[in-house]
Amino acid sequence: MRSAAAALVLCFTSSAAVPAADPNTPDTSTIFRAATVYDGTGGKPFVADVHVKGDKIAAIGTVGKVDGATEVSAEGLVICPGFIDLHTHCDYGLGGKTGRLNKNYVTQGCTTVVTGNCGSGPVNAAAYLQSLEAGGVGTNVIHLAPHNDIRQSAMGNANRPPTAEELKKMEALVERAMKDGTWGLATGLIYNPGTYAKTDEIIALARVAARHGGLYASHIRNESGGLLDAIDEAITIGKESGCRVHISHIKASGKSAWGTSGRAVGLIETARKNGQTVTADQYPYTASSTSLRATLVPSKYREGSNKEFVARLDDPTTGPKLKTDVEKALGTEGAKRIQIARYAPNPKWQGKTIAVIAADEKREPIDIVLEIERNGGAQIVNFGMSEDDVRVYMKQPWVATASDGSVQAPGDTVPHPRSYGTFPRKIGYYAIEEKIVPLADAIRSSTGLPADILKLKDRGYLKVGYFADVVVFDPKTFRDAATFAKPHQYAAGVKWVLVNGHAAIEGGAYKEVAGGRVLRHPAK
Repeated sequence: MRSAAAALVLCFTSSAAVPAADPNTPDTSTIFRAATVYDGTGGKPFVADVHVKGDKIAAIGTVGKVDGATEVSAEGLVICPGFIDLHTHCDYGLGGKTGRLNKNYVTQGCTTVVTGNCGSGPVNAAAYLQSLEAGGVGTNVIHLAPHNDIRQSAMGNANRPPTAEELKKMEALVERAMKDGTWGLATGLIYNPGTYAKTDEIIALARVAARHGGLYASHIRNESGGLLDAIDEAITIGKESGCRVHISHIKASGKSAWGTSGRAVGLIETARKNGQTVTADQYPYTASSTSLRATLVPSKYREGSNKEFVARLDDPTTGPKLKTDVEKALGTEGAKRIQIARYAPNPKWQGKTIAVIAADEKREPIDIVLEIERNGGAQIVNFGMSEDDVRVYMKQPWVATASDGSVQAPGDTVPHPRSYGTFPRKIGYYAIEEKIVPLADAIRSSTGLPADILKLKDRGYLKVGYFADVVVFDPKTFRDAATFAKPHQYAAGVKWVLVNGHAAIEGGAYKEVAGGRVLRHPAK
């Protein structure tokens, strides 16, 4: 039954001056009839018609006959805002001919991706965003100023504090990025060279972002035994800089950290009660993915180039110490839980754990690790989280859904399935099947909440006058198909995806459409 509110037709009208239409605005008119509307607020769903005209939502409610409009029967289907992924590594993949349409995200219902995360990505935001506009993209793109690459530009991969001049250069690069449309500053404090940055350096750079209304998004310094201290550091950076704080892919990694999610939540709740804006995002899996080097090699050995790293391995004094420290980090279980995702020098190792590779090669796990690192390293999947902690974070109203994935296409690599399945897994498996969170909350965590975290206007909600980033899915079949063994599988159950009104999926069929736009933060 339609609610009283839904029975009213909500039409978009304005007496204000109307800006010139975007040249990429479609000349289309589509009415989704009798859809179950989840508007992104977390409120109760209602049945209504939704009229999309051009790149905007024109009406929600009881919509009469509209001349020229295509009518779609959506009875029994969910219609909601397009999903906004706050944490991706799509930066460079979107620049390629095969990756620019971002198919593995569109097929999940994702219409906006955020790049620059973990402090890595293009430093020259103006050139990067212009190149995306010139080539066309399948999803909207938001960029963050990447601390690691900014530090690299200013002072290389050096394990020391910046000089006054180097700090000024970094501040200027953040300032330029913010003026060119980035939405904040992102750090990755386990990666080089950002791992060498002290808290005061990050505070100084975050202050620049804060002046422009940007946020501070962080892959914090430690997600395992030092989790609570690392969260406290992020909160301190926000307090001292004036930035909103956003903790990327919040987790409790490694058995020593299992069960600490409750205390982590408590720290964040205390900061929020004290008036700070602190949020987080999460991918709904018990495995993470990053480089083997960042996982096992202590940062003191990672300064400089790969050539210098190999020289340390061969050094008669440093080499044995490095090997001992890596072996300690690997521990007794590491070889069993670390799976190779991408390793070009020996693709046959992809999809296998270090333990299996060592057994096949009749060698010790540490020797496999060091061989990989000599050859430039590998991308890995690390099965290091507990399901209980994943579910604790998932239930928090300030935790958004985000993939930490990247542009992918089917091939011989064995990446984390999150790049294909994050949103249908959260919504289809955890909300609809497991009922860990209500469906309205799961959708909000993927739409309205990330829009609020970014302070993104006119997107993230199904409202009249908002941009037509829209997903229609069948709640009975909207599920992730990608697995850790076979990750290159597109999600099922998505019937329609509109990106700025362009149909990227129509009637369940994927279309090669570059309907996305670059979304620049308003300059101050």
